[in-house]
Amino acid sequence: MSICRFLTAVAATCLLVTALFTPSVTAQGVSEKKPIAKSDRQSEKKKPAPFRWVNPLKQKLPGVRHATFRSGSMNIDVGYCIYTPSEYSKPKSANMRFPVVYYLHGGRPGSEIKSVKLVTHIHRLIENGSAPPMIYVFVNGGPVSHYNMSKLSHAMGEDVFVKELIPHIDSTYRTVDSREGRGIEGFSQGGRGTTRIMFRYPELFGSAAPGGAGHATEKRISEENGRESDSLVFAPGHNTYDRARGYAKKPSPSLPILIHVGTEGFNYENNLAYMDFLDTLNIPYQRLIVKDAPHSAAQIYEKRGLDIVTFHATNFGLAK
Repeated sequence: MSICRFLTAVAATCLLVTALFTPSVTAQGVSEKKPIAKSDRQSEKKKPAPFRWVNPLKQKLPGVRHATFRSGSMNIDVGYCIYTPSEYSKPKSANMRFPVVYYLHGGRPGSEIKSVKLVTHIHRLIENGSAPPMIYVFVNGGPVSHYNMSKLSHAMGEDVFVKELIPHIDSTYRTVDSREGRGIEGFSQGGRGTTRIMFRYPELFGSAAPGGAGHATEKRISEENGRESDSLVFAPGHNTYDRARGYAKKPSPSLPILIHVGTEGFNYENNLAYMDFLDTLNIPYQRLIVKDAPHSAAQIYEKRGLDIVTFHATNFGLAK
């Protein structure tokens, strides 16, 4: 090979190497970013904050305050948010007692501030006279939201709510401290929790409104002896399917149920399937299908919040 041909080959090789390892450049001389693969985008999602039983409320919402109580079972403080209507603080109402709805948030891990912004809708409906005055309590569901996890430390989310928070609220605030004035509601993970808890403790609640629950996951838990995933296994029987079966064997006291879900939510179809399942058990319920609503409690409340609040009010004997 001649020296000229050799030098030409070397130059071509250098240009190829430079092209392979030099970032592409735009006409303005700025390096372009390569598209991020879907898996990379998913890994870049913000990880949930570490679980805490107490999460301070930073935003100001009408009628809402953050409070804590001492958990006897864990010997630590547990946070909750409570909404009281303006009627609660009026001198003329000093001897009045108010019904209370416990709201179970979505997502994991638990936090009492996750769903509290729904108060903006609830407060508006109560203050403009569309709904009667009611108290709303926003619950912290624990490390694995609204489930009891006996093998984990300080993780009995269901028991802390049912056996400790409810008695604390009844002894601290002017509530109607019986099932006739006590409701339960939740969305997504909170819808799952609401369904499990209402069927296990029907004597505690006179109104129950689970929304957007992931019943497909609960069905798998039922069929796989408590297994949700390789790393998450619950006690057998603690799922929305088995607890409904248990309630159907002795459906007393009668439990008013409103299942609500948006047609554009990813749990829409499995909510329809769960309602069909309840039909096979002869468990009565009302359904609220919110057209064009996604998997969002806030958007469902924007569209049909009055229907949900009125459902509770009717069961409390307060509807107009």
